Amino acid sequence: MRRLPKQQIMNKPLLCRLLSLVAVLIGGSMAFSLPWALPVCGGNWQHERPGFLGLLGAMAICFAVAAALRLLGRNSQGQLFRKEAMAVVGLSWVMATLLGALPYILSGTCCTPEKQMTVVDAMFEAQSGFSTTGATVLTKLQDPKLVPRCILFWRSSTHFLGGLGIIVLFVVILGQGSAGKALMRAEMPGPSHSTPQARTQHTAWVLFLIYAGLNGLLTMLLLAEGLSAFDAFCHAFGTMATGGFSTYNASIGHFATVPGLNGPLIEMTIVLFMLLAGTNFMLMYCVLIFRPGRLLADIEWRTYLSVILVVTIMVAGFGLYYGDFDHHRNAFRYGLFQVVSIMTTTGFCTDNFDLWNSFARGVLLLLMFVGACAGSTGGGLKVIRHILFVKILRLEVEQAFHPTVVRPLRLAGKPVEEQELRKNILVYFGLIAAIFVASWLFTITFEPDDTWTDHGHLIEHKLIDAAACVSATLNNIGPGLGVIGATKNYTNFHWWTKVLFIWLMMIGRLEIFVIVVLFMPGFWRTQ
Repeated sequence: MRRLPKQQIMNKPLLCRLLSLVAVLIGGSMAFSLPWALPVCGGNWQHERPGFLGLLGAMAICFAVAAALRLLGRNSQGQLFRKEAMAVVGLSWVMATLLGALPYILSGTCCTPEKQMTVVDAMFEAQSGFSTTGATVLTKLQDPKLVPRCILFWRSSTHFLGGLGIIVLFVVILGQGSAGKALMRAEMPGPSHSTPQARTQHTAWVLFLIYAGLNGLLTMLLLAEGLSAFDAFCHAFGTMATGGFSTYNASIGHFATVPGLNGPLIEMTIVLFMLLAGTNFMLMYCVLIFRPGRLLADIEWRTYLSVILVVTIMVAGFGLYYGDFDHHRNAFRYGLFQVVSIMTTTGFCTDNFDLWNSFARGVLLLLMFVGACAGSTGGGLKVIRHILFVKILRLEVEQAFHPTVVRPLRLAGKPVEEQELRKNILVYFGLIAAIFVASWLFTITFEPDDTWTDHGHLIEHKLIDAAACVSATLNNIGPGLGVIGATKNYTNFHWWTKVLFIWLMMIGRLEIFVIVVLFMPGFWRTQ
């Protein structure tokens, strides 16, 4: 057999060396969850001891994995090409799923009082955190005997790590020069059209400082509004990462039931920061350097806000007509919160929207496929892709009756690279549609009917519920409709469906290609 030239073979020692550093980053980040097990931070040692020891054990395994990978990559040389960058990013997220699951497994965390988390459950929860999906298999978040507080904090910490991106944090800390640029390109979501040309580590630091600064600001505001430090940190992480993990079963709606807390004020504070989290971070940087015109002139940001405003008015209006709200003053409050939460792919809840009218539930399902802005922490297809898709369709329709007319594709009045962009946008929409259909068919075929019938749901709803499950995981939303509605979770699904959802969450977060190429044999052989 003819051997491939040396430069065409995947540089596996280099992969191992870079992956070892990611393992250290994940293991080291677990240390920040340890103090929450101690009485001085409000922990009950009797309940927190398994979580504390589980975190220590997980850290030890992370560092052991890092040492083994470092040993394998000790003689690494050569340049990091695009394929190696894609491999590092994809494998980093797979490794994060495995290592991030360890605290749940080693601590004996329970999904229900009768069921301890399995390996698949733990991987599901870890990937849901890192991908900022917010889907969960835990049913008793407020019972420290089942879920220790330090494990809850680790759960929210995975949002912080994954919100901006594991690799972005990696580049912030370690730089990596030109390799860092390749890594960031492979991980950053969305076809960002407003990122200035700058040194990679400088750009990474700008993104990180904005992200960390907004997390810190929101934490202080929530503390001032009466939340405990534990709740303030956890909900700030879930908001700015557009993740949606809460420390309460009722999500953000819990605070409206606590005497002494101003529930509506807390909700509107979180709405504001969800909106910021769904905005392109480089546009926020422009505001910080006193160039707000870039933000105001951005067509994606204006469309993003317009969609939220129009859909909120429609949801509130139909909700009032159908009597979905107990008081007319709650219509805009609940409608705005849920629209922003779904549009930004955060997944927080303040009301059981699964009981709303069919129009409201339908439009929320459609919003799952819209998403936030490119360059934000939000998931989904991104607003800019929808803008470009509509423009491409309009040009194609015009050419159908005016074949001799040639018009350039313009964005904000400026022509863009039409052929390559058309191909990328259409291919991406096509892949999303294919993945959605295949995953939906898998779910309705192989997920047993008793997932519905044994838990009080009608089997007639299986088709739409399965579509909502796939939409909520593929677009990194979390809650959906029916069996995974606002007050439900994913714990009753069988392990094979949870494995599918794990891959869908990862595919959605990394926008398909970085994960799909890992399964192509040619990717590991050729340049």
